[in-house]
Amino acid sequence: MELKQFTITKKVAKHGSQAIVVVPKLLEQKLSPGTIVKITFEILEWQNESSSQ
Repeated sequence: MELKQFTITKKVAKHGSQAIVVVPKLLEQKLSPGTIVKITFEILEWQNESSSQ
């Protein structure tokens, strides 16, 4: 099994009342259902909640 590592920088989106991170379509084939991934969140910039609305 070949391990691959990808680094992406994403803005957290909102879907209803939940915050979500959307995976780029480029990775769709690499991240098929059942694939186990390790995700680490490093916060680069805080978005003030009052200014995000």
